Amino acid sequence: MRQATPDVVVHPARGETKAVALVLPGGQADSFDLADARQLAAVRMAPIARALARRGRNDGLAVWLVRYRYRGWNGEQMSPVEDTRWALAEVRRRHGDVPVVLVGHSMGGRTAMRAADDASVRAALGLAPWLPDGEPVEPVRDRVVLIAHGNLDTVTSPRTARRFARQAESIAARVGFVTVCGDMHAMLFRWRAWHRLTVQFVLGVLGFAPMPGRLQQAIDRGADGIYV
Repeated sequence: MRQATPDVVVHPARGETKAVALVLPGGQADSFDLADARQLAAVRMAPIARALARRGRNDGLAVWLVRYRYRGWNGEQMSPVEDTRWALAEVRRRHGDVPVVLVGHSMGGRTAMRAADDASVRAALGLAPWLPDGEPVEPVRDRVVLIAHGNLDTVTSPRTARRFARQAESIAARVGFVTVCGDMHAMLFRWRAWHRLTVQFVLGVLGFAPMPGRLQQAIDRGADGIYV
């Protein structure tokens, strides 16, 4: 039986690594089945990782796509959070105290918010994140948070995600909310908008590129956010 250990697919920076984006796939609520790179949740985040690498590698951005041990969140075990903390420790081991941005989809979005309290994390981006009522906001204290949700999503709730954003406003450095009109949970109908938003936020929050005015407007508006 294959040993259950986390791993990463690394898109290296050109030259010195100045920052890292950790890309966190989705999964299931409960499953100790071994994760597989061929599963749709992992496959969906591969092009986002590549888009980040293409735009950021010349600035010193390395992009790591995390491969979890298990497919599920698994209640109090929070399996992907443990794997993400392992990856954050690996970033420090390999590159020192460089800033990290967490980018997570669905279960990965919840993972990003939970792991945002790591000292290396500067910001967390949740793409159609699974943020049920009662999800703690304390881990995003003093972090920049952006949540983006398709208005047609029936898998994870835009309403509970917005409530999370509103609760986080009092402790996060900044919070933004973007509603992607006309798209569902898989982020396929308007994939260019999702990819563009991700790249612009990551490069902007790291200072590698100016934050576009529309995205800055979303962050300035907090949980009220904008529609795109």
